[in-house]
Amino acid sequence: MSIPVTFVSLGCDKNLIDSENMLGLLHQAGFQIISDESQAEVIVVNTCCFIQDAQEESIENILEMSLYKKEGKCKALIVTGCMAERYKDEIIKEIPEVDGIVGTTGYDQIVSVIQQTLEGQKVKAFESIHRTINAEVPRVVSTPPHYAYLKIAEGCNNHCTYCIIPTLRGNYRSRTMESIIQEAETLVERGAKELILVAQDTTRYGIDLYGSKTLPKLLEKLCQIKDLHWIRILYCYPEEITDELIEVMAKEPKICKYIDMPIQHANDQVLKRMGRRSTQSQLKQVIAKMREEIPGICLRTTLITGFPGETEEEFQDMVDFVKEIQFDRLGVFTYSQEEGTKAAEYVNQISEEIKQERRNYVMELQQDISASLSQQMMGQTIEILIEGKLPEEEVYCGRSYKDSPDVDGMVFFPSTEEYLSGEFITVKIKETDEYDLVGEIVNEYSQ
Repeated sequence: MSIPVTFVSLGCDKNLIDSENMLGLLHQAGFQIISDESQAEVIVVNTCCFIQDAQEESIENILEMSLYKKEGKCKALIVTGCMAERYKDEIIKEIPEVDGIVGTTGYDQIVSVIQQTLEGQKVKAFESIHRTINAEVPRVVSTPPHYAYLKIAEGCNNHCTYCIIPTLRGNYRSRTMESIIQEAETLVERGAKELILVAQDTTRYGIDLYGSKTLPKLLEKLCQIKDLHWIRILYCYPEEITDELIEVMAKEPKICKYIDMPIQHANDQVLKRMGRRSTQSQLKQVIAKMREEIPGICLRTTLITGFPGETEEEFQDMVDFVKEIQFDRLGVFTYSQEEGTKAAEYVNQISEEIKQERRNYVMELQQDISASLSQQMMGQTIEILIEGKLPEEEVYCGRSYKDSPDVDGMVFFPSTEEYLSGEFITVKIKETDEYDLVGEIVNEYSQ
């Protein structure tokens, strides 16, 4: 009888892909994948520790899952991912219920790790964080079948002063274009209508393998996949957005007119202390160019409040920038003082109270901006990818090209007709609020 195993996957979509690769390996080896932790003989927690909140969530989940070794059927508890890479010795020491630890580049050893732990061994599986990406790992996609994330590179060379990722994930390593196209074709054959490109920095893709930024060429090849309808690009560094990339986004109808460009701040002095390579002037230039060349583009960004030494004047400079630019989508994080980063050693650390106050101020400002921008959608007709139906209501929900899964808003529309998730329809917008839209069906697509 196959051994039942369940996964708890935390953190970003890039971490989710690692979980899906491990699931693929376990499925291939004959393990039974289940969702009920109480019935699982093996529990894997794929952790995140990018910021303090994520680290605390990871610890809470490990402790919660450890209870199933006493109260459930669990025989082996495995911890993988970024926190496993960062605190391998501490986890084993502090949480004796943990049987196996797997680093960020050791996930392709998950089958042997589980087999050894079931034999009563305590196991650690770690490889060089700079190792070449194994492109042959199978994958069980855990998102709805109509969309999937596609990781095009691993690691990061940017070394921002607040970020621990290069220490945990290694140097930037692009996947070969051939392996990406092959996986994309497989995902589309299995029903994916939308592929979401992710990496620590998607705009740097190819520079290590091909000697130049090759994202535009990769996008052109992906656009040739017959039944692929949408391509969405996340995690673009502003200084790496080239004229060629803008040109490809403008001309290819399959590429969503949407770009996720985390700028983190807008004051030149803070950006310099962060180790970022853009200035406010350069940010304005690239944003203006994208809006000019790609009409209707949706710009998403993230900001950090309370970075060490951030003065009231520097914070206000960022606020003025947000008011001027009017981002379509914007998220704000308070600065997290991460051990092992340069910024953690900076003097003039900001109090948690001030960090939070500043975050709340920007979020309230963005709420007003979002409400105003949503209002401009009134009467427009847009294409929607259906995500599902509200239980016991004749109302469906879906996403427009402006909405990435889990982080952006939704579009709701009533219908007594039966639609399936993954279908495309067109909706005319009738109501708006800060983040969501309500519309009525105009017609339907045949995809």
